[in-house]
Amino acid sequence: MSDLGQQLKDARLSMGLSLDDVQEITKIRKRYLEAIEAGDYKVLPGSFYVRAFIKTYAEAVGINADELLAEHKQNVPEAVPDTTMEPVLQKRRSRQTTERNSKWLTTALMWSFFALIVIVIYLYFTVWSHSNEAKTKEPDPTSITNNAENPQNNTKPNTNAGTDQNGATNTNAETDDQTDTPDKGNATDTDTTNPSETDTTNKEIVVAPDGKEGSTTKFKVQPVGSEPVKVVITAKGKSWVEVRKGNKNGEKLYYETMEDGVVITYDLGEEGLYIKSGASPNTIITVGGQVVDDGKNTSKIQLNLGTVDTTDSSTEGTDGTGTGQ
Repeated sequence: MSDLGQQLKDARLSMGLSLDDVQEITKIRKRYLEAIEAGDYKVLPGSFYVRAFIKTYAEAVGINADELLAEHKQNVPEAVPDTTMEPVLQKRRSRQTTERNSKWLTTALMWSFFALIVIVIYLYFTVWSHSNEAKTKEPDPTSITNNAENPQNNTKPNTNAGTDQNGATNTNAETDDQTDTPDKGNATDTDTTNPSETDTTNKEIVVAPDGKEGSTTKFKVQPVGSEPVKVVITAKGKSWVEVRKGNKNGEKLYYETMEDGVVITYDLGEEGLYIKSGASPNTIITVGGQVVDDGKNTSKIQLNLGTVDTTDSSTEGTDGTGTGQ
């Protein structure tokens, strides 16, 4: 094993990473990583890739790649670009340009079709609403004819508003009833709001195990009210950390080595959160103030919002870390 390879291996082991972990981080095949640690550069696809692979490996385990290559430059072959690479790259660029143009044309046609549909719908509802408004504004010829033919009907409303004492007494009674009704409704609304506020105040965020998916341990988080659940990752040593939105294939939010004392915070949304730690003993993960740990050296944790069944015996015997006491 070469001195350069030994340095890379020691740094990898100090962070608690296996060759499989480094392969996943760097996207370099495991057999090439083994060849770099052994100093057997002939296994690599060409001298052009030797320095690039070494630099990528070094950055993944927290070593300054430029200083490492400068220290061992006599043992690392110089990068000699392949003469056949330039025309290959040119063909690839032209192919990518053609694909990009076709995608742009397809997208433009799709959006044009969508805009046309929106315009048609808008015109349809605009014309239809105006026609309905015009119909409602037309006077009713039937009512006008009836009033003209029966002029005596115009005096009938006066009989309902009579001036006798009984009629006046009934009107006042109806007014009093209408005045009392809102008071009863207000009293009912006031009584029902207080208990709900008290219940929300007494509730706490619940974190419970939710099974496994491969090597990933899943946790279900039940929030309280509309406040977002805070996920805090604290480094108490050197550790490589990966955070993604959703699951392990989701959008990359954080992807680097955390130094001692570094703290990062995220809000747990509906899509969930995926956290991977290369040296979990050096990483503390809390969800709503509760520590979550899967007990592994290289931890993979999936967090999802949901409703936790507190009557289930599997959740009654767990603490905030998601492990049984």
